[in-house]
Amino acid sequence: MQTVSSSPKAPKNKTLAAWLALITGQLGVHRLYLFGLGDVWAWLHPITAALGWWGVERVRQYGQDDHLAWVLIPLLGFTLAGTALTAIYYGLMPTEKWNALHNAGTPATQAGNTNWLTIGAVVFALLFGTISLMSSIVFSFQRYFEYQVEEAKKISQ
Repeated sequence: MQTVSSSPKAPKNKTLAAWLALITGQLGVHRLYLFGLGDVWAWLHPITAALGWWGVERVRQYGQDDHLAWVLIPLLGFTLAGTALTAIYYGLMPTEKWNALHNAGTPATQAGNTNWLTIGAVVFALLFGTISLMSSIVFSFQRYFEYQVEEAKKISQ
């Protein structure tokens, strides 16, 4: 009796992974693509992003003086910046390393090659990641120092 073997896994494409990290990174789709549904980190991405979006909504409802929003909004920014960094990491990874990590069954596959679409993902990730990271840092520091000034005014009066 012959056993039916399962079909070999499709090779993981580096360009697709980089674009997924850039475009749908806050949802963790890139991790689901690479590691499957059992990846815990993939499921944490949408939770932190949702908390960040909740902070944005709180600012829209209650204004910039909402202290909880000061904590929540940087979660979104750092999630977006982190996934942009992940896209850069994927895009700049050497083909041999990519195939060793994600295409171990087929090390000679072309899926790990870098092309102009991969470099495009890296360029946009640099742009978008820098904007997200710097905006989050600036927002956090601005709110912190404004709060310190308000508290100093209360003490001096």
